[in-house]
Amino acid sequence: MIEEKFIFEQRGDTSINAGSVTWESPSNIALVKYWGKTDPQIPKNASVSFTLSNCHTNTRLTYHPKENHKEKFDFKVFLGGNEEISFRPKIESFFERIVDYVPFIRDYSFKIDTKNSFPHSSGIASSASGMSALALCIMSLQKIIDPQLSTADFLQKASFLARLGSGSASRSIEGPLVVWGKHLDISGSSDLFGVRYPGEIHEIFTTFNDTILLVDKGVKQVSSTVGHDLMIAHPFAEARFDQAQNHMRDLMPVLKEGNLQGFIKIVEKEALSLHAMMMTSDPYFILMKPNTLEIINKIWAFRKHTGCHICFTLDAGANVHVLFPDKDKELVDEFISKELAGYCQNNQFIKDHVGMGAKAISS
Repeated sequence: MIEEKFIFEQRGDTSINAGSVTWESPSNIALVKYWGKTDPQIPKNASVSFTLSNCHTNTRLTYHPKENHKEKFDFKVFLGGNEEISFRPKIESFFERIVDYVPFIRDYSFKIDTKNSFPHSSGIASSASGMSALALCIMSLQKIIDPQLSTADFLQKASFLARLGSGSASRSIEGPLVVWGKHLDISGSSDLFGVRYPGEIHEIFTTFNDTILLVDKGVKQVSSTVGHDLMIAHPFAEARFDQAQNHMRDLMPVLKEGNLQGFIKIVEKEALSLHAMMMTSDPYFILMKPNTLEIINKIWAFRKHTGCHICFTLDAGANVHVLFPDKDKELVDEFISKELAGYCQNNQFIKDHVGMGAKAISS
């Protein structure tokens, strides 16, 4: 099986001295969504996302040889300088999933220092940036142990590991567009890791902005994990998976030709389809808020009136991602400040743009 290629092969002594590694990894915003998966973190359909730039997680992994080898995993997690006990179960589960592929993590005590560039509880999902940053730090340890590891293999395995912590984290390693999930029309695509979109990308899609309108910064009433599980018995699940695969296929000529109208249609339909699945599951739920709908209607009216190429997408929450190319930036920035900011909590929004992926930070 292909998973076997990621199992670390010990070549002699794997011990290394104490030290630290640091990575900065971005969040991403899916254009074609995945909603529904099987264990271990296998998506039911392919997805593709814009890699972001300003919304990122910085993680420093400090390590030293473990004194008590009876303990399986030894780590502490700090968020913004404060120990975060609530993160332990997620990290413990992540280590359990990846230990067969990086068994040397048993041999070290870790201090995980992490901080986000975006406000805590801002409504921006930090699992993609956080888990990808941690996966990259662990891969840096493997690179120290095995200096012959190629850059391509390093990045692919980092995405493979990140996926086991958070599915969307597999798409945060590289940029500007990353595909996760097997699709017959996309060369190299895989359920096990993200790949940089291999098709031709028109220049205009490398200039896209993403302004995130913070409609609701509270904790979601239904977690994404629960939402994914509800797709198992969903009456429209198979039709939704087929729709997403078809949208992936339809998006390919759009990206090549710079077809902004085609892009808008697919991206907005994907966002609404995602929330339609939530509203028709059992139990059903609504994550959009009244101001989410107000913003969507404002965007539609503004686009019709001005002809500019602005559109929206949504994650599994109430916040609205406003997408637009640089050529419309001045007009859209003014629209957001004057017309949309008032629908956000405390008038807050975050400006971001398409980025090229994670980067190592010198210690």
